[in-house]
Amino acid sequence: MTESLIAAYEGSLRADAFAMPVHWYYDREALDRDYPDLDFFTAPRNPHPDSILWRSSYTPESKEADILFDQAQFWGQRGVHYHQNLTAGENTVNYKLARELYADVSENGNYDRERWAEIYVTKMRTPGWHGDTYVEEYHRAFFTNLAKGKKYRKCGIKDEHIGGLAQVPALVAALGDRPIEEVKATVKDHVGLTHKHNNVMRAADCLTRLMHLIANGQDLREAVMEGAGDWFSTKKAEAWSRQPDRKIIGEKLSPACYIDESFPAALYIAWKYTGDLDAGIRANALVGGDSCHRGAVVGALLGAESRRSIS
Repeated sequence: MTESLIAAYEGSLRADAFAMPVHWYYDREALDRDYPDLDFFTAPRNPHPDSILWRSSYTPESKEADILFDQAQFWGQRGVHYHQNLTAGENTVNYKLARELYADVSENGNYDRERWAEIYVTKMRTPGWHGDTYVEEYHRAFFTNLAKGKKYRKCGIKDEHIGGLAQVPALVAALGDRPIEEVKATVKDHVGLTHKHNNVMRAADCLTRLMHLIANGQDLREAVMEGAGDWFSTKKAEAWSRQPDRKIIGEKLSPACYIDESFPAALYIAWKYTGDLDAGIRANALVGGDSCHRGAVVGALLGAESRRSIS
């Protein structure tokens, strides 16, 4: 079981790194033009045609809230890639945090929210640590609230984006073969530190449950049918699977980051590409949108399946 959970965690890292150059591409013609042979880890290139940095701003409340450092100069400019400084195969900031979380829980043998919060704050306040130009709203809000004197547990916001799942595979893998109810409670504690939206919490709980079902030997499609029925219809998936991925993730489900559609979209990709981790990771990237964060689900479920225990 533990081997399968570790494979899930590693799968999430791979899915993020593979999607990184095309992250938040919504213009699929531009995606195909800029990355015509997306079959391997690739470095990002400027310009990014769908970048919103030109209309984004973040003014730290104080030095304690500064998590952009020299990257702040690119905010307000057009065409700047969100991950312009990363190299081929490198992880984005949420998954670099996932690596730190996995190391912390593995080393200490348990999860402690206050201890993790200290690591999170220290890393994000270290210039150049993550290398990303863009950081999500939940990071900016957390450090703004922290600079105002709020306690860690009060700094999170009701963020409803799938980025809130990026660290779940790492935490579940680090907790290993602990009882599922204990793992789910720990995941809820962790995700709630930064994402206080009910649907993100529900999705995190569902992902945890699915990882355990698959790690314990259940077929991925059976696990999704049993554990994600409130998010996903396998009957619809059967019909959808005969159509191009970009038609489903685009017309039936949004490629964007909001959890109510991004989580089912990620479940669908994992369901369709069961048995083929590499194909699923590639398909996830090619449909565009918030592909890096969908990768937490796609990579984890397909990764877990690749090493599942069959008794």
